[in-house]
Amino acid sequence: MKLHITPEKFEELIKKSYSLDIIYLLKLIEAEYDVEPLYENSMRISAIYQSLRRKGLIAEDENKLTTVGQDLLKYLHPEETKRKFVKRKPQATAFEEWWKTYPGTDTFTYEGKKFRGTRALRKDKQACKIKFDAILLEGDYTSDQLVQALRYELEQKVLMSMKTKQNRLTFMQNSLTYLNQRTYEAFIELIDEQGSDQGGSVPSGSTDI
Repeated sequence: MKLHITPEKFEELIKKSYSLDIIYLLKLIEAEYDVEPLYENSMRISAIYQSLRRKGLIAEDENKLTTVGQDLLKYLHPEETKRKFVKRKPQATAFEEWWKTYPGTDTFTYEGKKFRGTRALRKDKQACKIKFDAILLEGDYTSDQLVQALRYELEQKVLMSMKTKQNRLTFMQNSLTYLNQRTYEAFIELIDEQGSDQGGSVPSGSTDI
């Protein structure tokens, strides 16, 4: 495995606190090399591996490069002429849209009928933003998909509440648990399988759902 790093790019790496150890381990992961035995048998390599995660270069729960990790290795490609490495960041407005879509509580009103709840559903906004941004950096889903999946789930719970006359929103996870458990994935799959945007028409109510 060869690394072609010019003096100018080496200087840029140092400025961004990316050591050559980090770059090499990232290249191994890109090549789908099994790095687990390496970091399990070496505290030094384990520390480097954790740095990859802290810096957002690999996904939190698997050995997969994030969009930042991919961009970093593209920057080091011999044909890349950029002198500066600019780390892409998710737009703040993307998270704010998702956060506003998430119901504040499990109480809502639909078609004049009020369903009372007992819980707050929005929890730990800053922690949610960190997790939301990390999901986007993994590169598997867009912010639009996350919002659509949430709207679709809310729509289904509201409609089932009307059908059963019981508040199904009481079964909704709080916002942080929802992201940590990747609940959105099942609803993204449902939307994709149905081949249409099912998350476009969400009933509105007292909790902005």
